[in-house]
Amino acid sequence: MKNGYERLVRPLLFSVDAEAAHDLTIRLLGSASHFDLALRVLKFFQPPSKPKTLFGLNFPNPIGLAAGLDKNGVALPAWAAVGFGFIEIGTVTAKPQPGNPKPRIFRLSAQQALINRLGFNNDGADAIADRLRRLREGGQWPAVPVGINIGKSRATPLEEATDDYLYSFRLLRNFADYITLNVSSPNTPGLRELQEPQKLSALLHAIRSEAGTAPKPVLVKISPDLSSMELEAILAACEENEIAGIVATNTTLEHSSVPAVIDKEGGLSGAPLRERATAFVREIVTNSAIPVIASGGICDAASAREKFQAGAQLIQLYTGFVYRGPGILREIMDQL
Repeated sequence: MKNGYERLVRPLLFSVDAEAAHDLTIRLLGSASHFDLALRVLKFFQPPSKPKTLFGLNFPNPIGLAAGLDKNGVALPAWAAVGFGFIEIGTVTAKPQPGNPKPRIFRLSAQQALINRLGFNNDGADAIADRLRRLREGGQWPAVPVGINIGKSRATPLEEATDDYLYSFRLLRNFADYITLNVSSPNTPGLRELQEPQKLSALLHAIRSEAGTAPKPVLVKISPDLSSMELEAILAACEENEIAGIVATNTTLEHSSVPAVIDKEGGLSGAPLRERATAFVREIVTNSAIPVIASGGICDAASAREKFQAGAQLIQLYTGFVYRGPGILREIMDQL
């Protein structure tokens, strides 16, 4: 049965361009974040509490907002009010950038999927650090863990990627309960090369050295398009550098499930990624003790339960939230 969002709100949002609908939603939630009455209304959607402790952090429930929905961290109080157990903002880059040319988000409604080629459009680490500082100093910081997802600036050569990540890390780590290193977006040229063992080890070692004696948990977000051998090498590098967790997975370039007449260039997310992402969670858990946050194809309670049964400790929503709205949080929690 469709919930109120699916019956009333989604048709309105889906009547306009996908990115315009996304921007409108973020603006509205950003505005709501500054009004107590609006936040109280949003709390109507909050699911029952089911606390979870991971990375030394306390999560009121295991459902998080995936990076990509709130790239610039403008609506943290609203996401917490809706009922997310944690929030991951970003991807944030050292330099502000507009991203790829529009149009760059495409709905595949019949498949409950999205294709995006946004390209890390964001305000940049300096502006986002200032925004987060104002939020904290204004007493509006959410009472749930906040992760910050950082990536390489498009203009930065690959050989200078480590310095680029370090710039963002230094600016943002004090605002983050954990940091996720995005080395797997398909929409920044060359970025996925950072998943190669030698390059990844160099990046992880530099971040670990910068973190010092009181490090924040550092996670790595990986591609679902890796071979088993590539995944094994990534896990070895993560273990060697004491990485706290793996986010599995990013969007996929495998579009065989998409009819050619509606296919677009970019990363595919949503229901078509469900089985692939679950298989990655299972493979990671089988071969490593590193905790996993599952992201990919979680569109209902059954697909969420599947991720937990595969061994995920936490889950994140993006496309499922776009299609199902805040009601999906309670649906998942009621049926876990």
